[in-house]
Amino acid sequence: MSIRTRFAPSPTGYLHIGGARTALFSWAFARKHGGVFILRVEDTDVERSTPEAVQAILDGMAWLKLNYDEGPFYQMQRMERYQEVIQLMLAQGLAYHCYTSPQELETMREEQRARGEKPRYDGRWRPEPGKVLPELPVGMTPVVRFKNPAHGMVSWKDLVKGVIGFNNSELDDLIIARADGTPTYNFCVVVDDWDMGITHVIRGDDHVNNTPRQINILKALGATVPLYAHLSMILGDDGQKLSKRHGAVSVMQYDEDGYLPEALINYLARLGWSHGNEEIFSVEQFCVWFDLDHITPSAAQFNTEKLNWLNQHYLKLADNARLAALVRPRLESRGVAAGGVPVLESVIALYKERVVTLNELADAAEVFYIELHPAQALLDTHMTAEAIPALQELAQRLQDVTWEAAAIGALIKEMVVKHGLKMPKLAMPLRVMLTGQTQTPSVDAVVALFPRETVLARMARHL
Repeated sequence: MSIRTRFAPSPTGYLHIGGARTALFSWAFARKHGGVFILRVEDTDVERSTPEAVQAILDGMAWLKLNYDEGPFYQMQRMERYQEVIQLMLAQGLAYHCYTSPQELETMREEQRARGEKPRYDGRWRPEPGKVLPELPVGMTPVVRFKNPAHGMVSWKDLVKGVIGFNNSELDDLIIARADGTPTYNFCVVVDDWDMGITHVIRGDDHVNNTPRQINILKALGATVPLYAHLSMILGDDGQKLSKRHGAVSVMQYDEDGYLPEALINYLARLGWSHGNEEIFSVEQFCVWFDLDHITPSAAQFNTEKLNWLNQHYLKLADNARLAALVRPRLESRGVAAGGVPVLESVIALYKERVVTLNELADAAEVFYIELHPAQALLDTHMTAEAIPALQELAQRLQDVTWEAAAIGALIKEMVVKHGLKMPKLAMPLRVMLTGQTQTPSVDAVVALFPRETVLARMARHL
């Protein structure tokens, strides 16, 4: 069997973590088996779907490098096909016109609730042998309902959750076309999966209740029923349903916050799936290892600390030129031009092992390219009476020293010994004068990155 999977988001909002994981798993399954991955935009909710949301989905997929083989297909561009199938179903007696008004439906449900029954459509317009249907109301446009099987079970072996079954008696006759002729979500999904030859539907478990209806429609049409794998929800750090506070933000927000796409991909891969105890792996390795058997049916929990740890790992491995290309626009957005000396790649090389995100890397790099004004409180704390003479002599000697870290480091140590200081007493105020910070890489390496004239000017300002 040629594997064909799909990711089918609704463009009513951004691409969030849950959607990105669904896309990743569907994409990886297709890649693992040499299959086809399809992107389908389910945009029939006209009131809530926006071009901006569509673009946010496309941007998120592109940033994560989840390339699709076919699509994007848009449901609003397939209306003729849906109407064709609806007419076919009406002609074959698989669907029927229903003239029940919204008011009648509400009265019906209220009476059912009063009797302690589950509210559902009672089938009053469903044609049956020997049944006399009500008189057609004048001037009313009907909806179209699917004639769901009245008896038996609909079940499937879910590739994550195991066997799931529903009694058909619990499923009323689903509306597949509204009174204005527009098809409904569950019907469009069925036609799309049928036409696109989808073999495996990998999606969130919020769709479990839709699946029996979709299976019944597929079977009525004589279509092949795909295999289903429903992924459990993702919880936040606090064990609660994921919210904007902890992860349910646009995937592109992670880009803005300074995460690398490979870190997020690696992290998403471990949200509900595992390969032994492996924590760090490339996307290529993930595609080799990925299977549906090792997806856990229990909820996965988002862990920001682990994502940060992974991002730090990938920052350390990343090429300096690539990181510079990602940090430069972050600096430019602050009005900082990272040109001249030091070369941004050199700053990146020195700091990338000390930061968690690209934004922190930009923070570290910024001090090399701006007019710096260290906090007075830091200056007051570290510019001590015993340190100032040593710093003054250091500034004088820095005018002639060979401008490289080893020579600068030797000079700093000489000043420490000569003035009877401990290293932090000299290194700390030097850091503050040059960077406005007390935590930096080795102070000699930091000094060497700056142009000599910048170091002397910043020291002179405070001595």
